[in-house]
Amino acid sequence: MTTTTTRPESDVDLFTDEVLSDPYSTLDRLREQAPAVYLSRLDMWLICRYEPARRVLGDWESFSSAQGVGMTEQFNHAWSAALICQDPPTQTEQRAIFTENLSTRALRPLQATIDVRAEELVDELVSRGRFDAVADLAHDLPINVIMDLIGWPPSRRERLIPMATAWFETIGPDNERNRSSWPVVGELFEYLNQAIDQDDLTPGSFGRHLLDVHRAGHLPREAAVGLLAGYVVAAFDTTINAIASAVWLFAREPEQWDALRAAPSLVASAFNEVIRVESPIQYFTRVATREVDVDGVTIPEGARVLISYGGANRDARHFAEPARFDIARNAVDHLAFSFGNHACAGQNLARLEGHAVLRALIPRVARFEFDGTPERALNNAGRGFAHLPVRVTPA
Repeated sequence: MTTTTTRPESDVDLFTDEVLSDPYSTLDRLREQAPAVYLSRLDMWLICRYEPARRVLGDWESFSSAQGVGMTEQFNHAWSAALICQDPPTQTEQRAIFTENLSTRALRPLQATIDVRAEELVDELVSRGRFDAVADLAHDLPINVIMDLIGWPPSRRERLIPMATAWFETIGPDNERNRSSWPVVGELFEYLNQAIDQDDLTPGSFGRHLLDVHRAGHLPREAAVGLLAGYVVAAFDTTINAIASAVWLFAREPEQWDALRAAPSLVASAFNEVIRVESPIQYFTRVATREVDVDGVTIPEGARVLISYGGANRDARHFAEPARFDIARNAVDHLAFSFGNHACAGQNLARLEGHAVLRALIPRVARFEFDGTPERALNNAGRGFAHLPVRVTPA
C-alpha cells in the first residue's frame, strides 16, 4: 500500500451547534476525503471509516488509552486513574472487578425485575396517551432499577443525570460546553468520594462490592472512584439516549414499528439498528504509540486520534444504505459500544434495559406520533434528546 505524501486535512469544527445537530453530512464528507483526516482545529486525526476505526479500537498497543481518551489535558489528567484511561495489564485487572456483575449470566436473574418495571411504566404512559419519551420513559429504568443495582442512596440520585451529561461534555474539546460543565463534574467527584467515605451504598450491590475490594487493599482509592464513576456515568446517558432514539426513529418510520410488532423476535436486531443509526456516544480518543499506516495515511507517533463511532456506523463500505433504518439488518458488528479491550463494559445491561422497553411497547402501542418538536440535547460526546414529546395510539 502506498502511503500518501500529502496530509489529508480539514479545518472543520465538529462541535458547533449546527454540526452537533446533524453531524452525519459533515462526517460523510470527511469519510470520503481519506481514511484518516487531520483536524487542524483540534490537532487530532479523525477516523470515521468502519474498518480503520475497528482496527484502531482493537489495537491498544498501537493506539493507547493510557494518556486519556478525552480531547483536553484537563479531562485526561482528572480521570487518569479511571478504567477508560488504562491499558493492559492494569486495565485488564480493573475491568475484571468492574464487570464481575455485568456478564450476561450475572444479569440474567435481573431480567424479570426489569421487564416488570418496563411493563408497569409503559402501561401508565399509554394510559396517559401523551408523554415525553426522555423524561417519562427513558429516564425511568436507569434511575429506579439500575441505581438500585449500583446501590446508590435514593436521596442522592436526583443530580446524577445532569452530572453524567456534564461528564460527557468534558470529553470534548476546550469549548464553552466543556468549560461550563466542569463545576458539575466537580460535584460528581464530591458525590463519588462521599460514597466511599460515608459507606452508605447498599450491601450486596455493584458499588458496595467495589468499596469492599478497595477497603481490602486490592484497589487504590483513586481507582475505586474511577470505577464507581464508570458505573454511575455509564448507567445513564448511553441507555437514555438509545431508548429515546428508538422512539424517535419509530415515530419517523412507522412501517418499521409495524414490522417489529409483526415480528417481536427482532427486538435485539432492532435495538442494534437503533444504536447503529443513532450512536448514543459519538467520540472517544486514543494516542498513537508509534507511527502507523492507516490505509495509506501515515499517523505520526504521539498523535491523538479521534474515533467517530457515529461516522463508522454509517460507512457505506460496510453497511449497505447506511442512513436507512432497517430493523431486519441485524447489525451485530456495529461500533456503538466500541470494540476491543475497551468495549463498553455495561453493554449487556444497556441491552437488557433497551430490549425490555421495546418488548413492553410492542403489544401496547400501535403508533408513535410527535406531539411537538423534538429537542436535541447537544453534547460534545453524546447524541440524544433533551425532550421528545410524543402521543401514542394504544394497540
